[in-house]
Amino acid sequence: MQLIVVTDGAGAVREPEWLARSERVHRQLRPQLVDYAASLSRVFASGGRMLIAVQDDAVLGVAVYRISENTAYGVNLYVDDLVTDEAQRSTGVGHALIEWLEHRARAAGCAMLHLDSGTQRKSAHRFYLRERFEITSFHFNKQL
Repeated sequence: MQLIVVTDGAGAVREPEWLARSERVHRQLRPQLVDYAASLSRVFASGGRMLIAVQDDAVLGVAVYRISENTAYGVNLYVDDLVTDEAQRSTGVGHALIEWLEHRARAAGCAMLHLDSGTQRKSAHRFYLRERFEITSFHFNKQL
């Protein structure tokens, strides 16, 4: 398995062919994205970055993340999306993505790596707990 950084830190797509190949796996988590390329372009322009796990020509997993600073966490790496292809779950793909993200966070001087996960995603929660994440807060939404 190989990990490929699809974007640079300035919002540019370094690997456009891999961005297109990532859509099928990414939509397993985010089917609501109407125009995938346009949506990701806006995410990248606002600081989002993409990492993918590949083997041969197949995308096995996708992580979208950002490094930022705020008053709650200081400099931190936030994972917007983390998804492993349904056929590849429990094969180490998610672990490899998390491990890479941890190394990237440390290299960037981050105090924390964090993410949110929908309350219905029980198997994802078990995975995050195995990866030594802690449940530290509630996330609240208000529909507008």
